Parts: sequence; structure tokens; C-alpha cells
Amino acid sequence: MCKYFGTDGIRGKVGDLLITPDFFLKLGFAVGTALSQCGSRKIIIGKDTRISGDMLELALATGLSAAGLSPFFTGQMPTPAIAYLTRIFRAAAGIVISASHNPFYDNGIKFFSTNGGKFSDTVEDVIESAMEKSLICVESAALGRSGYIFDAARQYIEFCKRTFPSHLTLDTLKIVVDCAHGSTFNIAPNVLEELGATIISIGAAPNGVNINKNCGSTDLCLLQKRVVVEHADVGIAYDGDGDRIIMVDHMGCAVDGDQILYLLAREQLQKNLLIGGVVGTLMSNQGLELALKELYIPFLRAKVGDRHVLEMLNIKGWRIGGENSGHIILLDKTTTGDGIIAGLQVLATMLSSNKSLRDLCRGITLFPQKLVNIPLIGSHNLLENVHIKLVTDKAKAELKGKGRIILRVSGTEPLIRIMVEGEDECQVGVISNYISHAVEEIIRNTKTYGDVREF
Repeated sequence: MCKYFGTDGIRGKVGDLLITPDFFLKLGFAVGTALSQCGSRKIIIGKDTRISGDMLELALATGLSAAGLSPFFTGQMPTPAIAYLTRIFRAAAGIVISASHNPFYDNGIKFFSTNGGKFSDTVEDVIESAMEKSLICVESAALGRSGYIFDAARQYIEFCKRTFPSHLTLDTLKIVVDCAHGSTFNIAPNVLEELGATIISIGAAPNGVNINKNCGSTDLCLLQKRVVVEHADVGIAYDGDGDRIIMVDHMGCAVDGDQILYLLAREQLQKNLLIGGVVGTLMSNQGLELALKELYIPFLRAKVGDRHVLEMLNIKGWRIGGENSGHIILLDKTTTGDGIIAGLQVLATMLSSNKSLRDLCRGITLFPQKLVNIPLIGSHNLLENVHIKLVTDKAKAELKGKGRIILRVSGTEPLIRIMVEGEDECQVGVISNYISHAVEEIIRNTKTYGDVREF
């Protein structure tokens, strides 16, 4: 178990424990120490639109400079943009200060290696070990020098556009884009407009405290209503740092990551471009697995988290994977989950097939699924608790082998996540409530927690 790193970097409430200027100062030095033997001294740093980003960025950069590395700032940029810029600038690493889909009062940090992939467990272990050492400062002549990448946004916009087929144009589509008041606000609308689309932007006025608030991929209500009112062809919602995408069809119905994976995999299969199969996670809907099976497309489940999806893709040599929450990884296009690029591929599929998003999704029927998040206060050994085991065993028996129950501790927020999936929506709701009440009771009476168990 890592002391600091979670599912995707380090994350928490600003001012508590890890998300403080002094911690980021020490973390910057630890990262610099861990990467001191890399050929490049350059570190690319981006951030989302949270009010705390400036403060944490300066502290982190100071620590990096003290270790002899040179931080180069991009300003507010989507997480996948930093992965791309790290590659093209041949930097030692890329760093994003962001808490993704979390509220504004949280923040965190994500890391990319020089090839644009997430840091390995080995590198994270080295950083954690360096955190235990005293912060010192290299000789003055060896200190890092900071700089700015002034055209970072333009470079990333052009990269995104190049992933869209050159023979197609978006000039027949009206698209409502919800940027979650996050880091795609000055990127995604420009990409889509420059490819010809008529754009209606919402969630594109960040003020530091409205990121992800009642908007974006975690709250589709405004987008769904606006798509219907505007008679738009499609709606696109990103999360605060732009690595997730959820879409809305012209009728206002949500299209999640599982559906997006299905229609993109089917499109690749039809064009003889699919290599191997698709990687999902423990949370992927069983409907995705069955729909892919009908197409004879192999499907594997990784642990929750896009880094685990990416690891399995690399092991298998496959190129498409993701999560139902909207992380879509297309390794034939880029190195990490990218909401803008994934959306462009869906739009290209709509145009090349001359079908609406709603029609493209008809080949997959999702099982009723309910996800309940329970606040975690303190620490609780839920997954080893005898009562919870009895409760979940009883629930599993009621599903009669035609559903799934997953309990896990979130790697990004202080939450217990309970997922129940089955054929009958009413039964799924009853079972999820039954388990949730049991978990809440145990939380009030226990002190330690495990990681994940599937029943």
C-alpha cells in the first residue's frame, strides 16, 4: 500500500494532510530527486481551474528547482494535453495539478512519464522513499530555471484536430459542449468549431470555485435539457480536467463510457482496424461484455482506474479500453484517456455511418446498475467485516447468478463505493439500499478498512 499515492496520483482536500504548500514543496523536491538521473531536466506543469492551483503550482515548482529540475508552465490545460506536451518536448515528466471530477475544495496531482504514460509503481515507490529524506538544495549553479510554454493550447488543439479524419467535417452538426468550468473551457470549443461544428458552450466560465459544480460529466442535467431545447445533434460533457467524457444523444439521453467503448470498438472492427479486444474494469456494465461477445470481440476487466486499464492494454497489445465513468483510452491516437479525442472519434463514427448517436448505441443494452457513494469518516475495515460478508452473500443469492455486487474504497475521494448490477431495476435498487444501510452502520462502529472485494 502506498503512503501517498492513490488510484490516480495524490488527491485530497486543500489544507488537509497532503494538499498543502509545504507538502507540495517537499513533493517537488522528491520528484526532482527521483528523476535526477533522467537525460532531460525539463518538467511540464499544467493545472485545472481550481483557485488553489496557483498556490500549489508555485510550491511544487520551488521544490523541483531546488532539486535541479526546470519547471515549464502551460497554465490551465487538460490533463491529456500535458501527457502530449511531455512527449513532444521530450521532458523528464509531466505534472498536472488537478482533482479531476472532485469539488473545487479538493485538489491533487497527477504524473506522466516522458513517453506520456502514467508513472509506474516503481517510480512512485522511489518518490515516496525520497519524501522521507530531508529537503536540501543543490548547488546554485545546478538549480532549475523555470519557463513558460506560451503556445501550449494551440499545439494541443492542432494535435486533437489531427486525430479527426481529414476527409470529414463537422459542419452539419450542432453540438452543446459542457466544459464543467474546467480546463477544457478554452480548448474543446475551439477544436470543434475549427472542425466546422456549430457550438453552444456551457460550463465554460471558470471562476476558481465552480469547477464540476452542477455541470460536466458528473451532472448532466443542464446539458440534457440544453440539447433538447437547442435541437442539437449531440451533447458532450467533460470533467474538470478533461480526461473523461460522457455524451448525450439528440433526445437528451446519456451515453456513458461503456456505450462509447462499444460503438468505437464496433467501428474499428468493421474497418478491420481493431487489434485484439477491449479492456474495461470491474465497474464496466455486463451489457458491454455481452454486446462485445456478440461481435466476437474479446473483453477483459482491469482494476478500477485508467492506469490499470492502460497497463492491461499494454500487456495484451490491445489499443482500446476505458471505464464507464468516461475515461476512454485510444492508444492508436494518444497515450492516455482523453475526453476531447474520444469525442471526436464518436463524432467521426456518426458522420461516416450517417447515423445518430442514439442509433449507434442500439447494439448495446446496459443492465440496470446502481452506484451508491457513502462518505468515509475515519477508517473502516468494511471488506473483512463478518456482517458485511453475510449481507452481501444474501444479496448475491437473491441475484441468482444474474448480477454483480462490488464494494470498494475509492482511490480518489473519501468514499465507499457500492455497485449493484442485475437484470431487474427494482431488485437492484432494493439490494443497493439494503447493502448501503448495512455499510453505514458498520462505518459508525469500526475503525479500519480494506481495498476491494467483489462478491
